[in-house]
Formats: sequence, C-alpha cells, structure tokens
Amino acid sequence: MFENIFSPETLTEAWGIIQSEMLFALWETLYITVIATVFSVIIGLPIGVLLVVGDKDGVLPLPKTLMHIINIIVNILRSVPFLILMIMVFPLTRLIVGTTVGTTASIVPLVIAAFPFVARLVEGSLREVNPNIIETAQSMGASPFKIIVKVMIPESVPSLISNITIAITTILSYTAMSGIIGGGGLGKIAINYGYYRYKYLVMLVAVILLIVLVQVFQSVGTHLSVKTDKRLKR
Repeated sequence: MFENIFSPETLTEAWGIIQSEMLFALWETLYITVIATVFSVIIGLPIGVLLVVGDKDGVLPLPKTLMHIINIIVNILRSVPFLILMIMVFPLTRLIVGTTVGTTASIVPLVIAAFPFVARLVEGSLREVNPNIIETAQSMGASPFKIIVKVMIPESVPSLISNITIAITTILSYTAMSGIIGGGGLGKIAINYGYYRYKYLVMLVAVILLIVLVQVFQSVGTHLSVKTDKRLKR
C-alpha cells in the first residue's frame, strides 16, 4: 500500500499537486474554519448564556417548558453524526447558499453541527463563575442583563477562550469530513487524492497541515486564555 510512497515518480507527482492545489486548499480550510466558528459563537453564546441564567436558580429564570425545549434541541443536534447531519441539512444549505456543494456551502452544516457544542461549552464556562460574585452584584441592585454582561461573561473569559479553542479544533476536524460531499479545503485534497486516487503522499501532507493548524490554534488559544486569567496576575 505504501511501498512506493517515496519513489522519485511519486515525489515528483505529489510535489506538482502540492504546488498547484495545496496552498489554495489551506486557505479554504482557514476560511471555512474561521467563518464557521464566528457564526457558531454568535449563535451558541447566547444559547449557552440562556441555559445558565434561565435555570430556576439563575439570575433570569425562564419558563421550565422553554428551557426543556432548548435543552432537547441542543442535545439532538449534538447527537447526530456530522456526516449524516450534512446530508440532512441539504435543503437548508441550498436555501441559504443556493447549492449543496463547495466551500461556502459546507459552512452551513458546520455551523449547525458546532453551535450546540459551543452552547454547552459556554454553559460550562459560566457555571464555573463564583456564585458569591453574582450574589454580590444582585445585592447591589444590578439587573440580570448587567450581571450577565459585566459579571458572568467577563469573569469567565479565560474559560470561554479555552473552550472556543476546543470548538475551533473540532470545527477544523469537521472541515476535513466535509470533503466527502464536495466541501473544499485540505479534507477534499486528502479524500480526492489519498482515497480515490491512492496518492497517499498527498494525503499525508494534507494531514500534516491539518495537525499544524490544530497546534497553531491551540497554542494561540492557550496563550490568550492564560493572558486574560486574572488569577495568574495576583
């Protein structure tokens, strides 16, 4: 299977593919990952906040039925495997983008798959906030909105950054799978050349680049999380 992977002919052919397609595929992967992460946070952050503040003991208790519905929706979307979810949301993707194939089209299922995950991560971060700080803000007459915006979210920034970093790396792995249905990026290169055409060296390079991207995102996220952690500055 891999016996001729480093033969002169294979190396020459792989280098030609890498020169002509790999750089653009890397850009597509970054584009998909960043855009999908931004939209996932935009949708997932307020849902995660609601899951915490809407509890019966939260700062803004919401109807139990509404909270139950939100939890069910989040759990269902998190439970569906990504490959199946991509196919299930074809009609929505076509409605929003106009097509179900391509780089931009893959963003829709990525967001739908990732925002429930982000919501749970945000929920976990906010639940780590010291309840004494929240009680102090309440005793001073702060409104629920001010408690959320000026106490809960600022206090959980390091944890939020750390969890969003996890979300980015998860979305990055999803982008590789989206290549199966025609999504662009390094996943498409790996599948088209490594799986369908047996050019394993090209697939190996694509995988290495994905690993490097994960390491870069993780390192940046960890640095920002540590830098914003007030406990480490005392």
